[in-house]
Amino acid sequence: MQVDGAVDGEIHVDKTLVISETGRATGDIFADHLVINGEFEGVCHAVKIEILSNGKVNGTIYSDDLSIEQGGRFHGVTYSAESKAAEKSVVELAEVQEAKVKEAKVQENDVEGGKIAAKK
Repeated sequence: MQVDGAVDGEIHVDKTLVISETGRATGDIFADHLVINGEFEGVCHAVKIEILSNGKVNGTIYSDDLSIEQGGRFHGVTYSAESKAAEKSVVELAEVQEAKVKEAKVQENDVEGGKIAAKK
């Protein structure tokens, strides 16, 4: 897929997304391979990211394979693709722990309710 105009939003591409010299994308991009020769602002997740000589990126990159040609510009933060997976795992673990705490409180209330009923 190739972007020659302006796109604002979330883009999901199974293979390669090319933002051409006249292209501008804003938002979140999820792709296997991302080639930027235009402008991009936002968060991108890709196995491989290439910022070409006319490319300008402002945002956050999650990738283990980033290359920037001479003349290409990148302003932002980059993380390995694994760090996003680890971040998600921490969030999921926190949600599981929260569910366990709620379940324990419900069980505690049931036990206390039984004790109160038995005392009466």
